Amino acid sequence: MNALELLKRDHRKVLEILSEIEQTSERAVKTRESLFTKLFQLLKTHEKMEEKILYPAAEKSPEMEDLVKEAYEEHHVVDNILAEVSKLSANAENWKAKITVMRENLEHHIKEEEQQLFPQLEKKFDQQTLTQFGDKMQKIQDKAN
Repeated sequence: MNALELLKRDHRKVLEILSEIEQTSERAVKTRESLFTKLFQLLKTHEKMEEKILYPAAEKSPEMEDLVKEAYEEHHVVDNILAEVSKLSANAENWKAKITVMRENLEHHIKEEEQQLFPQLEKKFDQQTLTQFGDKMQKIQDKAN
């Protein structure tokens, strides 16, 4: 599978899980915990795929270097929020607020990747290379599941 298509599929899953979380109430502790666990695992695997395969290839190009540096920082912010949420009870007063902030960060990150970084990657790499990247990413994903 093409790496960019795989990442876009993950992006949709992330946003879907976040929407499900936002529809929960403070009383839906088990549902929140379950959804958060799915989100956490998906994001960690997604980051690993990008940071081990896609970003190193992209940052070799001067026109993509700044976008990639920013993407690494956005991952760092999400990691911090994930760590904070992991320590909270799913019915804590600020649990949902942290999820909302994380969603806003992720929406920005996804938009930049899909509208700026991915088109540049499609210009730089042929379909065969993007598929090779995708195959490597799929192995990381399979190993995580």
